[in-house]
Amino acid sequence: MAKALDPELRSSPGLSPANWAIISLIILSIVTGILETEESLVHANGWMFSAAEMVLFCVFFVEYVLRIWSSVENPRHASRWAYARTPASILDLVTLFAIGASLLGPEGFLLRLARLLRLLRLSRLGRFTAAWQTLARALANRGYELGMSVALAVLMVLISSSLLYLIEGALQPEAFGSIPRAMWWSIATLTTVGYGDVVPLTAWGRLVGAVAAIAGVGLIAMPAGIIAGAVSEVIQQRRRDAMPGAIKDDDGER
Repeated sequence: MAKALDPELRSSPGLSPANWAIISLIILSIVTGILETEESLVHANGWMFSAAEMVLFCVFFVEYVLRIWSSVENPRHASRWAYARTPASILDLVTLFAIGASLLGPEGFLLRLARLLRLLRLSRLGRFTAAWQTLARALANRGYELGMSVALAVLMVLISSSLLYLIEGALQPEAFGSIPRAMWWSIATLTTVGYGDVVPLTAWGRLVGAVAAIAGVGLIAMPAGIIAGAVSEVIQQRRRDAMPGAIKDDDGER
């Protein structure tokens, strides 16, 4: 059972038929959760959505129990309780709760929250795909650089918001009357979105806006370049590891 559910224990390449079936059900569950946000579809075919959610809940509940029970066959997990505390297992439990909350029929905000949480099932595909693992490893390898870019982005938002508060605050109190209000304009400008709902009117304000817009181009390019380079390095390392007959030198490099 463990070899059918845990990709790490499978000796042959690829996924087991059981995991392929689970992937199909996850995708079906995500599509169902998305369609359920359209009220007209729910009113016309409510029984179909309810039946689908009931079946999916039962299947995912059985899968969750089987994964917990067979987790001790993987040497990485000291006990079933240790596996139950892993992020993957907690995510499974949260999505089960989301399905159950939908079946109970909560109203308003709770119903929308339950539907949103069900989309977390998409993250479960990460345990089956090398692409997600590659991205996770790349982000982990460049955590320091990405942290620096985030810190720089926060600093730029604060500086531009403060300047627009000083320059335009008295002229446009609704938009720039405080630094938190000015942050909306700053974020929209630095991310190069530029909705146009809030714009500076003075010459100095427009100068700050122009500088912020230009800086925003570099702000977006910086983390994009860091992530692209990190992903490329991880992919190249995977290819080197997969090469037959690769021999490490004295420094441990291939």
